[in-house]
Parts: sequence; structure tokens; C-alpha cells
Amino acid sequence: MSEAKLKDDEYWRDKLDAHEFHICREKGTERPFSGRYVDTKTLGEYVCRCCSEPLFTSTAKYDSGSGWPSFYQALSSSAITEVLDRSHGMARTEICCARCHAHLGHVFTDGPQPTGLRYCVNSASLTLHESGGEE
Repeated sequence: MSEAKLKDDEYWRDKLDAHEFHICREKGTERPFSGRYVDTKTLGEYVCRCCSEPLFTSTAKYDSGSGWPSFYQALSSSAITEVLDRSHGMARTEICCARCHAHLGHVFTDGPQPTGLRYCVNSASLTLHESGGEE
């Protein structure tokens, strides 16, 4: 599959359900505490719901109390693209999958050490590939 096709929203229209399409391709946001991975403690790797690009590991996941799955670091610096988001009357840093440009959520600077970052991610943007067990 071509990289251009991966970034084409229309390509994803019949591959995602309406909720996933809204979150991943239309930059939607899940209601807090509603996503399937908010409280998940299962070990594994979180990949992009659209293109399966590895994004985060369960070992970097923590409970931020925000209502969304939160991670203090991405799997690699090349996995995530950051974009200035001025929607809703504020300036935030949107995070997207670097490979297919799926909207993931936002990153904030109020996270724990060692990075001080909080990658606040919509569950609908992720798929967990379990490696077995719980943390």
C-alpha cells in the first residue's frame, strides 16, 4: 500500500467504524473515561488503529487521572508527528501517527519524570497487541 493512500482520509472511510473515523481522521475526541484502554494494565505494545505503526508501550503508560490513556513517552521519536492545534480557542500540540497522519490526541508538559510529558491519547486511535500478563 502506498504511503499517499495511507494518508488519504477517504481510503479509511470504509475501513473504520464511524466512531473510529471521527476520532482518527476528523480529529475527534472521546468523552473522558469512555475509551477501552483508559484503565488497561495489560502488557503489550500500542499501535496505530489505522496503519498498525508501533506508537507506545504499556511500560510507558500511567494513570494521569485525565480520563484518557496517557503515556510519558512514545516508542520512538519518529513514530509521532506534532502539529500546532489552535482549535477551541487554545493553543495545544496535537499528536498524529507519523506514518498515516491519524489523529491520536495531544501532548502536554505536565507528565511524570523522566520526560515530563503526557501523551493523552484516544483509545479509538489505538490497538493493543498484548504480550501477556499485567503490570
